Amino acid sequence: MQHLQHNESIIFFGAAHIFKSDNCMSINLSCFKDTDSPFLPPQGSVFLLFYFVLTVLPLLLLKIWLCVDNHKRKAVAWWLIAGVIMIVIEFIMGGVSRLTGSGLSITEWKPIMGAMPPLNEADWNKAFDSYKTIAQYKYLNSHFTLSDFKFIFFWEWGHRLWARMLGVVFAVGFIYFLTRKYLDKGMIRPFIVLFILGGVQGYIGWKMVESGINDTELYVKHTWLATHFLSALTLMCCTLWFALMLLVPAGKRVAAPGLFKGTIAVIILLYVQLAWGAFMAGLHASKSAATWPTINGEWVPAGMMERSFISNAINVQFMHRGLAYLLLVAIISWFAYAARAAKRSSDSLLTASRWWPLGLTIFQVVLGIATVLCAPLIVFAQFGTYEILAELHQLVAMFLLMSLVVNLYVVGKRA
Repeated sequence: MQHLQHNESIIFFGAAHIFKSDNCMSINLSCFKDTDSPFLPPQGSVFLLFYFVLTVLPLLLLKIWLCVDNHKRKAVAWWLIAGVIMIVIEFIMGGVSRLTGSGLSITEWKPIMGAMPPLNEADWNKAFDSYKTIAQYKYLNSHFTLSDFKFIFFWEWGHRLWARMLGVVFAVGFIYFLTRKYLDKGMIRPFIVLFILGGVQGYIGWKMVESGINDTELYVKHTWLATHFLSALTLMCCTLWFALMLLVPAGKRVAAPGLFKGTIAVIILLYVQLAWGAFMAGLHASKSAATWPTINGEWVPAGMMERSFISNAINVQFMHRGLAYLLLVAIISWFAYAARAAKRSSDSLLTASRWWPLGLTIFQVVLGIATVLCAPLIVFAQFGTYEILAELHQLVAMFLLMSLVVNLYVVGKRA
């Protein structure tokens, strides 16, 4: 059987009707709509979830199967790449869960039994009654019907179900490759690290949700949201790194100690920037200053030093913007340094990969500005322009981080 070509791509198509309203461009999901709910009902999210499972994942598994006989290392690597893609999907679903206000709809943490949603009317009412005890329902969503609750429940349930599936994919793959002796001793330790990171991520996720299950908070604590986000990014990067160890030939790497250290510095700066991005999301800070280039007409907000740079919405947005400008300058400088290193080793992957962070950073800055400017278009119960841009903003940030991780691996060759 012929092997799949090295540079193949998998295209995932989804269908939605687009219509233009007076305020924004929205996705028309009326074909999935309940008669008594203004939201996308559970069936829509479940359909999209399992559409991916039935289309993209089998193709990835086919890729792994085709690699097994003659390229054991590539088979393991593509299994890890499948894990990276699943983590990206998990990020997207988590973003939708946050933007639709679904994160607190499930008030219990049942790692095993929680995989099953309510199966009858009594179970649905019990879950809804539990949601009614927290502040988010009392002060924000007291008008919800059971149908409305089902919508937010299923987005959060889908997010958690995907996380469970991710764990299963890793566990089954690990056991399979271990029993078939595709893993040498040096490969086992990294996978144990991944399992530990995955378990820690699940625990942090629940602590984040728990921070909003009370009678005072309308949302989860933004600090827990940031911790959850950054730990998931770390899991994604480690998975990608281990895949690169198996996929990238030594001849495609370059020994550039100075650039290696510079790349680490840029990644650290990006992590700090992403932390404040998570603070922005958790505090809904974009609505506090939907202007650019100034912040509500001021280059430096008045009284800034008297307020918290972690919990005050204006200060958080000031930090997020400032770090973005600093990151842009850092990436441009990094690119110039990488260009010189690429000339010394024209056969290395760096010749192409150095462009990725630069292009993604410029795109990310434009997306960030557009997202902030669209904050006034936020309409409760409508997934419109702002929500789409916010999701893209998060997605591009993830790809930017991964592009830097790839470059870090490429320039990390020992002399």
